[in-house]
Amino acid sequence: MNAPAEALDDPERAFVAKVREHGWFDTAVFGDVEGPGFSFTTGLWVNTGQPELIMFGMKREVAHDVFCELFREAKAGLPLPVGEPTDRAFENLLAYAFPVAKRFYRNHLGWSRWFYGGDEFPCLQIVWPDRSGVFPWEHGFDTAFAADQIDLTENGWESALTR
Repeated sequence: MNAPAEALDDPERAFVAKVREHGWFDTAVFGDVEGPGFSFTTGLWVNTGQPELIMFGMKREVAHDVFCELFREAKAGLPLPVGEPTDRAFENLLAYAFPVAKRFYRNHLGWSRWFYGGDEFPCLQIVWPDRSGVFPWEHGFDTAFAADQIDLTENGWESALTR
């Protein structure tokens, strides 16, 4: 955020300006044959000390609203619980937040990597359940949603659960 403006191109200046103005910015990536669409944040780490966030398979507007509320909570000093169910991401259903393994940063967190000058920032993946409240690692998860979320944890979502 402190790079001189003349060292940045127009898209980079616009990106930094949005992070300065709002405290964070979200980037949406459309799904394709390689995987589902996703959205992620940039600015939470530098402005709140809380991890950046990534979420797959949600409409951009929904992801933006979730990120916006979680940014407000992070500014108030309320960290998102990791590895345990929480109702803080969505009003009507539980979700989980899991640490994203660094090996996934290159393919999923481009603008954040540029902004931070590498991979030295934490990121949490928000994982949501199917319509029945069953999570991807649980028996009975609706397979219609199986391709909508990619596991970005180091050793699998189940291993990242707080027990």
